[in-house]
Amino acid sequence: MAAARAALLRRHGLAAAAANPVLFSAHGLRYRKLEVILTTTIDKLGKAGETVKVAPGHFRNYLMPKMLAVPNIDKFAILMREQSKLYKHEEEVVVKEVSKEEEDAQQAEEKLKQCQAAAKRLDNALLVMRRFISEGIELRNPVTKDEIISEVARQLNVNIHPDNLHVVSPLSSLGEFELPLRLPRDIPRPEGKLQWTLKVKIRRP
Repeated sequence: MAAARAALLRRHGLAAAAANPVLFSAHGLRYRKLEVILTTTIDKLGKAGETVKVAPGHFRNYLMPKMLAVPNIDKFAILMREQSKLYKHEEEVVVKEVSKEEEDAQQAEEKLKQCQAAAKRLDNALLVMRRFISEGIELRNPVTKDEIISEVARQLNVNIHPDNLHVVSPLSSLGEFELPLRLPRDIPRPEGKLQWTLKVKIRRP
């Protein structure tokens, strides 16, 4: 039943509507609670079809992605009434709400996975930058840390903090450089290496 409800809600555009910031602003200020309609009975929150108030973050991060609730607007209110007629004889499935500690742990685990994926992308990549030279292999304009960070975002689609990249001084010559990355300790180091690194190649245009 829950799967059928989710499919029905997706066909009516829940994903796009719920992610729209205009929708959230229509319910008031950022820190005010939102009125939502439960699509499934949730322990300690309410029964399917009931209108309840929840924190915006709880709806955005937990209820909405799992299709457990929809915004309390006419479009979804009508849809829920029609849906209740179809499924009123079916047994309700009670969903046990995840505790704040469990939700935080899940978010921390997901964040760690994203960091690991980004670290592997940085470690396996070769960042290529082009510069004019003044004499020999010396660059006319040395490559700074800020420029490298900007190119990482543009070429590799990874945003890193200046503290994550160790550059003693601007790169002033053509060639390949292996720059140390200072990442959180809970990210396992790459196999066979002492630390994560970023390979940068500077060449002529």
